Amino acid sequence: MINIRRAEIKDLPSILELVVELAVFEKEPEAVTASLYQYEEAFKEGIFEGLVVEKQGLIIGMAIFYMTFSTWKGKMLYLEDLYIQKEHRQSGIGQKLFDAFLKIAKKKKAKLTKWQVLDWNTPAIKFYYKNGASIEKNWWNGKINITNDSKNVH
Repeated sequence: MINIRRAEIKDLPSILELVVELAVFEKEPEAVTASLYQYEEAFKEGIFEGLVVEKQGLIIGMAIFYMTFSTWKGKMLYLEDLYIQKEHRQSGIGQKLFDAFLKIAKKKKAKLTKWQVLDWNTPAIKFYYKNGASIEKNWWNGKINITNDSKNVH
């Protein structure tokens, strides 16, 4: 039996552990540099929200998301991470978690949800297609890692 509920500040250490597991799965474990303190500050400021999946008192999955705005569609709920530990996959838990995320999007009156999926993550791509998603292949992601040196600040 599982319980899906809103994340609380006390869940952040477990959420960060799951984020590290996700980074390992995505072959980028060194990319996680955010600290628990940063998670706590951002959570307190309302920068992100989350759902956690509990099974027998342990957090085995999570969804991290935040509101943003699409200039084309309006309010958008962005799904930053959705992750279920490997040993709990293929049991319908991911679907229940995704459904809970979509329910929140509807409650917030979002017109759109959006996320990223790696092009080699075939099981996730199939999962999203099964849920009626379209996967955009013609948009490239841009990013700049902001550091304290002056070359990234103009």
